[in-house]
Amino acid sequence: MSTQFFTKLSQNYLELLKDDKYYDTTIEVGEDTNVKIFRAHMNILCYRSPYFRRIFASNKRNNYNDLVHIKLSNISSEIFQIILEYIYGGILPLNVNDTSDFLKVLVAADNLHLQELVDYLQEYLIEKKPEWIEHHFEFAQHISSQSNNLLELHEFCTNLMAQFPDKVFNSIDFISLSEKSLISLIKREDLQTKEVEIWEHVLKWGLAKNPNLIPDPKTWSDDDFKTMKNILQHCLPLIRFYCLSSREFSQKVRPYQKLLGQRLYEELSNSHLDPGSVSNDNILSPRIISQIIDFNIISTVSKWVDKVIINDDNCIESYLPYEFDLLLRGSRDGFTPKKFHELCDGKPRTVTFIKVEETGEILGGYNPLEWESSDLWTQTKDSFIFSFKNMDINDAILSNVKNANCALDNSIKCGPQFGYDLNINSYKNLDLDDVSTDFNVTYCSKEHYEKRIRDTEADFPIGDYEVFQIIRR
Repeated sequence: MSTQFFTKLSQNYLELLKDDKYYDTTIEVGEDTNVKIFRAHMNILCYRSPYFRRIFASNKRNNYNDLVHIKLSNISSEIFQIILEYIYGGILPLNVNDTSDFLKVLVAADNLHLQELVDYLQEYLIEKKPEWIEHHFEFAQHISSQSNNLLELHEFCTNLMAQFPDKVFNSIDFISLSEKSLISLIKREDLQTKEVEIWEHVLKWGLAKNPNLIPDPKTWSDDDFKTMKNILQHCLPLIRFYCLSSREFSQKVRPYQKLLGQRLYEELSNSHLDPGSVSNDNILSPRIISQIIDFNIISTVSKWVDKVIINDDNCIESYLPYEFDLLLRGSRDGFTPKKFHELCDGKPRTVTFIKVEETGEILGGYNPLEWESSDLWTQTKDSFIFSFKNMDINDAILSNVKNANCALDNSIKCGPQFGYDLNINSYKNLDLDDVSTDFNVTYCSKEHYEKRIRDTEADFPIGDYEVFQIIRR
């Protein structure tokens, strides 16, 4: 039998830290006018911190009674006090009102190789206080990219950058991103921004690394192009140049053709003049601009829009003539009719994807016209609805409209509603004027479209939904 008395032990060690007697080490922290001297004990520091153990091993005392003096200029006295109380007492006296302290303590713990504390702070910030990371994003991203011990925080920041790239690309600190961080961002398949904008931002980052270079490539010498190409050598292979429209390629890439090399530039030019002339074997696919679907679904829906007959020979071939521009994501923007009409009205040619929470099915529909807030039916013979089970294109169901007069319901209480066949609205709300209530009527039936896209007419819970405007490349 063993009984543990950690509370009293912790209290005694904290008392030892505060005592002016028996210390054998002084630690000078801070710099300039903010320097403070702390008294500490070699044995405790050695066994609590691998960093201090190495310091003591390389700075052996000439005389046993001599004090060891250590300088730590990159840690403030306030943060080091917190670190010492953790080392001695196993407590973390952090003020939750000062969120930046968490990140500063994390940096100090990482520098001092206090892995237990590093792991705890990363987990706490990511799982319980992710909004703190967002508030101090630039600092969190910077420190996580500089350390191999902050992988969880680095992954969180990279995911955040991929989902909300505008926060990064449009920030004044974007150009200070390390090459490692920039590469980890632009290599992601799910980076939620247009490829041409990624290219423009990479150029901006490269120019910042060479501030003496005039931004206009018309003024660049061959040596200037070589310098820029060397700066961007690890970034250029990650740009999906084949996903750019002909206009984007002509206006945004052609002026920089010497960065790409003659062969790549000629192949890109040929792909725009004759799309079938270039093999897709070694070409990076377009990025996954959706949180709920993949390229196979996007390609299949694009074929349906263009009325391409799908057969065994072409069912798995990529068909991506459209740019899918995200207008709305439920998990980001909300699940109300008001938000749907606010973000999607007046936008022609939209595709809706709905993920059923319990089954993972993908339901959706195509509207070739514009959504309105008119409380009127819209007539069209070109709309359709669809479903995919388990993200499998082989189990896809396509259902074209059969009653063109009731193809689309533009009620202000509705989301993207296709006849009475794909229903997503909030009609259960007693206040008929309130369009801010989450969707509470969500089911499929067979009324105005040719086929039933779901086996049951029971209500289904929405896991997420997205609405895209499609624009021909």
